[in-house]
Amino acid sequence: MRRKIYRYLQKWKQSESRKPLLIRGARQVGKSYLIKQFGKEFEYFAEVNFELIPEFVKIFENDLHPQTLIPKISAALKCKIEPGRTLLFLDEIQKCPQAVTSLRYFYELMPDLHVIAAGSLVDFIIEKIGIPVGRVRNLYMYPLSFAEFLFATDNEQLYRYIDNHDLSEKIDDLFHNRLLSILGEYFAVGGMPEAVIKWNETKNLEDVRNVHNDLIDTYKQDFSKYSRHNKIDHVETVFKAIPRLTGEKFVYSKVDSGTRSRELKTAFDLLEKAGVIHSVVHSSSNGLPLGAETKNSFFKAIFLDIALSQKILNLETGEWIFNPASAIINKGALAESFAGQELLAYSDYLSKKQLYYWAREKRGANAEVDYIDVFDGKIVPIEVKSGTAGHLKSIHQFLAEKTHSAEGIHFSERNFSKTDNIYSVPLYAIWKLFEKERIQE
Repeated sequence: MRRKIYRYLQKWKQSESRKPLLIRGARQVGKSYLIKQFGKEFEYFAEVNFELIPEFVKIFENDLHPQTLIPKISAALKCKIEPGRTLLFLDEIQKCPQAVTSLRYFYELMPDLHVIAAGSLVDFIIEKIGIPVGRVRNLYMYPLSFAEFLFATDNEQLYRYIDNHDLSEKIDDLFHNRLLSILGEYFAVGGMPEAVIKWNETKNLEDVRNVHNDLIDTYKQDFSKYSRHNKIDHVETVFKAIPRLTGEKFVYSKVDSGTRSRELKTAFDLLEKAGVIHSVVHSSSNGLPLGAETKNSFFKAIFLDIALSQKILNLETGEWIFNPASAIINKGALAESFAGQELLAYSDYLSKKQLYYWAREKRGANAEVDYIDVFDGKIVPIEVKSGTAGHLKSIHQFLAEKTHSAEGIHFSERNFSKTDNIYSVPLYAIWKLFEKERIQE
């Protein structure tokens, strides 16, 4: 399963000034699988899994000097650990806070050893103990993007075809319809690696839904790991509400009118820290950075994965396979969520991306743009909806008011085109605009 971040790992391996890597992201997005695959490029691969074998925690209890740790780890794993020849992988590192601290000393005292750590809930430990500033490099992972899904389903030729296509020119209907069909598969299957693998194996949506159900249960089981016992119910309430409220301004009374907003906000923050949900914050968009003028009380939210969100809502997904274009038109909130998921997936994996939107609430003159992003150093409004560029009232209002933004982007089920200063781009080609680095050949 080809992930774009793999190319960065290869460059990191060869770098003379590398730092230990900390791979961050929600559970089951493919962190461990990626690193194990990368481990095959080394002569030796040493994996310390603190969740699988809790006794490893004791190795890090007293002395964090690499010269002390390495012989103990090597003996426990019965594996050679030699700088320049071995990849040391510290998995589920949130189970061992001292191991997080040890990354600093691997950088300072044994810089030739390749060290990668990962953890699904590592953000909660970092909040308590901090992270060695300047000694560790963070990498952020998300579910498979649609571009990665093309490769995973043996459709890399279509990826290359779009990569060479001009944004303002329509593509042949044969290819457009084929790509919409594969996009429909993605909407039904999602980007969680286990679900994609099952789809490749069986092409049976019921089998995929069973995987989705298992993943949702896994996330629910994690609630007790980062929420106090009496607050778990609030976390589950917000967890279930996010898919239902996708595309709307988030109002806590819509989640549960009988629970105080403060309690629900705490639950929301915990889920976001776990990577299960992502906020989309209002930005005035008057200049860069977009986060300079935000309204924290104005925000929307999207779920980690569009297929999981549909499973939580118990929605049937067969329509995505049989009539994807119609499904996109009828399920605009899911299309908006997909676009947000894609923007995250194609962001710089060295920093955690914040999503933004713009809205104006005036009597008789309301307007809202689904996403605001930066493209080639310029602020760009993004609309996600069916229809032609000429009917995008909000995006036209944004461009008229924000003179620093010259062009807008419209994502939908429609073919490529350009009307005045708005590019219409099919949802299956978001990566072409925002992916900083192409997937490895």
